Amino acid sequence: MTDALKRLSDEGVAIWLDDLSRKRITSGNLAELIDQQHVVGVTTNPSIFQKAISHGDGYEQQLTDLATRKVTVDEAIRMITTADVRDAADILRPVFDATDGQDGRVSIEVDPRLAHHTAATVAEAKQLAWLVDRPNTLIKIPATKAGLPAITEVIGKGISVNVTLIFSLERYREVMDAYLAGLEKAKAAGLDLSRIHSVASFFVSRVDTEIDKRLDTVGTDEARALKGKAALANARLAYQAYEEVFGSERWAALDKAQANKQRPLWASTGVKDPAYKDTLYVDDLVAPGTVNTMPEATLDATADHGQITGNTISGTYEQSRAELDAVAKLGISYDDVVQLLEDEGVEKFEAAWIDLLNSTEAELKRLAPSEG
Repeated sequence: MTDALKRLSDEGVAIWLDDLSRKRITSGNLAELIDQQHVVGVTTNPSIFQKAISHGDGYEQQLTDLATRKVTVDEAIRMITTADVRDAADILRPVFDATDGQDGRVSIEVDPRLAHHTAATVAEAKQLAWLVDRPNTLIKIPATKAGLPAITEVIGKGISVNVTLIFSLERYREVMDAYLAGLEKAKAAGLDLSRIHSVASFFVSRVDTEIDKRLDTVGTDEARALKGKAALANARLAYQAYEEVFGSERWAALDKAQANKQRPLWASTGVKDPAYKDTLYVDDLVAPGTVNTMPEATLDATADHGQITGNTISGTYEQSRAELDAVAKLGISYDDVVQLLEDEGVEKFEAAWIDLLNSTEAELKRLAPSEG
């Protein structure tokens, strides 16, 4: 083991775990990761819960109780997932207190089937915040067109938000604008802005997966030389946008009211292509005021052989823009790629949620007490 995770943390990168299960909570594993691996937050998504509940243990007693009460499958899922998030939030509470609310956070996502419905997303976010009832929760809202006004509305009500499924630079700027608009609403309502937090989850590896596939189709030496560069370039330019927005006069007025910056969170940081180093999206995305949420394999790889050499984003903007321009010159449409990835992201989470509903419904039927 190296002290790479400590160095990463010292550089101003908050290390979050992109996974949660009841076994991880009850075994003491989550507490151990906080204590030994510098983990200061947890993110979940529908795919993570589908895997945990469908293949994990520790849920039998609660499922039996829910089956006995004859609850609907949708209610059962929310009772199970919010219980895990509540328990994880309690474990992370000391971190939350020590960082004045910045870290020690656990994220839970609105029903992905609501991704294109603004009012329903707002209602679900309010319900989740009430159900979990922990100050260190972040409600995840996807950065779809319908999600943007929902972000403003939810932030305006004083509920902290993790904006998820951001792939494009244009959409990221819209997300930051939605956050600032929400803070302005909250300020007008007399809410304490210092208690409202947000992160913007900018997805990384999936950009390389899609663009690399298209570069392979082009097949030239020039195309091959660009493989594995687009995702980092995209994320680095997102950080440039973050610096611009949170250096603006509009932000300065909110800053005076004790508002918190919406930190960029690097998501999807597990490397998909075995040809790339397994810590690529950690080592090369180091900058202060960011979050990196990692699957456990990436966390372990970083702990073992991560190469944390200081800020790896500052000074890269010109090169990053040139790399994305070079991809575009080969006939690969950036707008087409990022829209496809957003659509696929919503579809994957929705499919995982439906799988979770189906497998949980089967368990409720199996465990239901016989009549009579």
